[in-house]
Amino acid sequence: MNDQIRFIPESAAAGAAGIDTLFYTLVAFSFGIGLFLTILVVGYAVRYRAGSSADRSGRRTRNLRLEIGWTSTSFLVALGLFVWGAVLFLDRDNPPANALEISAIGKQWMWQFRHPGGQREINELHVPVDQPVVVSMASQDVIHSFYVPAFRVKQDVVPGRASHVWFTATRPGRYRLFCAEFCGTEHSAMGGFVIVMEPAAFAEWLELQGEGESLAQAGGRLFRALGCSGCHGDSSQVRAPRLDGVFGRPVALSNGTATIADDRYIRDSILMPDKEIAAGYEPVMPSYDGLIDESELQMLTEYVRSLSPGESVQ
Repeated sequence: MNDQIRFIPESAAAGAAGIDTLFYTLVAFSFGIGLFLTILVVGYAVRYRAGSSADRSGRRTRNLRLEIGWTSTSFLVALGLFVWGAVLFLDRDNPPANALEISAIGKQWMWQFRHPGGQREINELHVPVDQPVVVSMASQDVIHSFYVPAFRVKQDVVPGRASHVWFTATRPGRYRLFCAEFCGTEHSAMGGFVIVMEPAAFAEWLELQGEGESLAQAGGRLFRALGCSGCHGDSSQVRAPRLDGVFGRPVALSNGTATIADDRYIRDSILMPDKEIAAGYEPVMPSYDGLIDESELQMLTEYVRSLSPGESVQ
């Protein structure tokens, strides 16, 4: 890892080249427009300088072809840049189905990571090379922002909202991880490294850490400890919908509409159970807002997702 300031920053992720190309295209386009306007300003300043014999009668002339051509070209260029950026944006929000999912909590002033096997890290994230990785994030306190410049990824982490970012690292190495949102007096200390390893070395590293309780297992334990299984479980009376297979599927609501049971819906159902009531059930569930923290919300969400095998991050 070289910490020197580079004119062209290093690139170590699959999507970085596309973002760089769009960025440099915008820079070149802006430079071209700026140069053209500068030439016009300087040209007219010279032509109409004090004492020149230029025509100042104020007579106006129109060139319709030039006006239509200029307007059409500007519109097409702007539309092309918009479509180009939209494609990259949509790709950024849709991780592959085979991505490795790692949970993260941002809090003053550290990043806490948890691997699917239960291995935990603080301010360091080990990932395999050439493997899509999804980092599912939540904030424990204030707004943070997960930022890895070499991967060209940056995602705000807002309290009360689940978010995710994904990338595919293409070169082994250590890459800087920052918080890109001013989050307090020690904001500058909230950083670390993403360590990209060959698959065999990553598997060996995971084995050395030892397996712990996975996020879904911890969520299942919490699910029972909080008494959720009393209403949603097999042995309960029918007071709440069953959760097996519900994640990622449409859910009919009591107001006649429907929604998809994704991360947002599960989170809102725990914190604001009266917001979207499942059709056929009474609004008897209490709110757990203030009773559980962000890491426990991640556990419960992961547990509900684990009841629907094959569902990935939404």
